[in-house]
Amino acid sequence: MSTTTSIAAMQVAAPVSQLERITILDSLRGIAILGILLMNIPGFALPDPAMLDPSVLNEWGTINFKTWYFIEWFMEGSQRALFSMLFGAGIILFINRQEKRTAGLWPSDYFFRRQLWLLVFGLVNAFILLWFWDILFAYACCGLLMFAFRRLSSKKLLIAAGICVLLMTIRENADFYKNKVVIYKGELVAKLDTIKTKLTDEQRDELNEMAAMKEKASPENKKKEMESNLKKVRGDYAEFYKYQSERSFMIETAFFYKFIWDLLLFMFLGMAFYKNGLLTGNASFKMYWLMFIVGLGAGLILSWVRLQPSIHYRFNEFDYVKNVRFEFYEISRTLRSLGIFAFIMLLYKSGWFKWLFALMRPVGQMAFTNYLMQSLLCGLFFYGIGFGMYGQLQRYEIYYVVLAVWIIQIVWSHVWLRYYQFGPLEWLWRSLTYWKKQPFKRKISSNVFSDKQEHHVYHS
Repeated sequence: MSTTTSIAAMQVAAPVSQLERITILDSLRGIAILGILLMNIPGFALPDPAMLDPSVLNEWGTINFKTWYFIEWFMEGSQRALFSMLFGAGIILFINRQEKRTAGLWPSDYFFRRQLWLLVFGLVNAFILLWFWDILFAYACCGLLMFAFRRLSSKKLLIAAGICVLLMTIRENADFYKNKVVIYKGELVAKLDTIKTKLTDEQRDELNEMAAMKEKASPENKKKEMESNLKKVRGDYAEFYKYQSERSFMIETAFFYKFIWDLLLFMFLGMAFYKNGLLTGNASFKMYWLMFIVGLGAGLILSWVRLQPSIHYRFNEFDYVKNVRFEFYEISRTLRSLGIFAFIMLLYKSGWFKWLFALMRPVGQMAFTNYLMQSLLCGLFFYGIGFGMYGQLQRYEIYYVVLAVWIIQIVWSHVWLRYYQFGPLEWLWRSLTYWKKQPFKRKISSNVFSDKQEHHVYHS
């Protein structure tokens, strides 16, 4: 490709303009990015393992337990699923738009550059802002894989999503049964009469592995682990950095490897739903009602069934693994997420909640900035290197912090976009993607939507 051609292509390529945006997608991003904090806040505010295990702080029968139960039963994973769907749709939107403006390899070049910069931002979130549950790194990697599937029909993309549900369910049960085998072998050895039978090295290892698993699941050990984690997060910067960066490393490597099908599943769904109109509000009321009733109904039932053994065995992982036969988290989460998505779309199509989607739209336009801003705000509030509120609030109280962050992000998103075309990090990401400083300040005319566009926003 000649230098002249390269310069011409770079001049034509540019970020999406305000008038080209699909506003329902921005609103959905806003809902998802705020909703994600509902699930992330225990990771910011509460020590491991108490953040996911209400038995550690003896929260039985309290408002804290009810709070945990509602989030885990109803909301858990649904907003991340919605955001993943929007990310999948965004891949198609980005590439299609570039292909209309530039020729040759330029659309692919911009896309891969965009993903690699996203990966860098994910590393910043994980190892500088020290948010160990960062999702940007995983999105960047999965986006590179999803590039190969962008031209598939919606039907084939749905089939791919179904395969991912199957593979993820196999993955979670493979790990589950691996632990079952440890318990089974250890208990067989424990039954042997060691007076008559000398244990082999292998048998001793099996017994020790089971004993370690049992010890780790004990209430006493979980409290010790919690106290250790409290000390590390509340400690000096060096100790905190070592602890938090190790957690980030595990999430970006082993966790990502195990849960990649979970991420790809909803990106496939997002691509499919964009192509068949479900994501842009173009499907029928009947279809959304069907998804809502079947998805949320079946999903909540399965989530209830899934949570009962944990509660029955008082969150003892050893007893849970020993007695439960099958894991179906991914199935229940998928159904719930689809039901919640359909409910949001029913609100949108009803026309009664224009105010809600208008409120969420700027938050979604600045979703990237707002996601990293959550890491910054919550880190400053909870970590020991900030205000040190880590472990100081009860579980239900941490959601007051969520509400405060929501208000801040809604207000500042609306104010910021009155004067600027993009959020600050959106602008930086786009400038890096195109190797060109992008226009930043908003033109007055870009604030004005035509009647036709407003009709599309709410009635398409």
